[in-house]
Amino acid sequence: MAYHNIYVGIRYRDVPFVAVNGKPLSPRQDLIEHSSKGFEWGYGGCRPTQLALAILAHELTDAQALDHHHRFKWDIIASLPHQAWTLYAEDIHG
Repeated sequence: MAYHNIYVGIRYRDVPFVAVNGKPLSPRQDLIEHSSKGFEWGYGGCRPTQLALAILAHELTDAQALDHHHRFKWDIIASLPHQAWTLYAEDIHG
């Protein structure tokens, strides 16, 4: 199966921004609001948890995202480099 989504995280004036296929990624706070302050990465706090949930909810079903976002945060999001990163859908689906 071929996956096509590309997720990019960058910092602009030290403010984190995440896009999927060039468009802002929805935080999906309708599922769970871990953070109302946006996304972050490179550690295991509430803002990286919101990012993990948002990416998985975009890539999988809502139920799958809810079941797996904490593990995804620790396995992937917590170790992303501070300044900029790119994740491909294949990285998520393994």
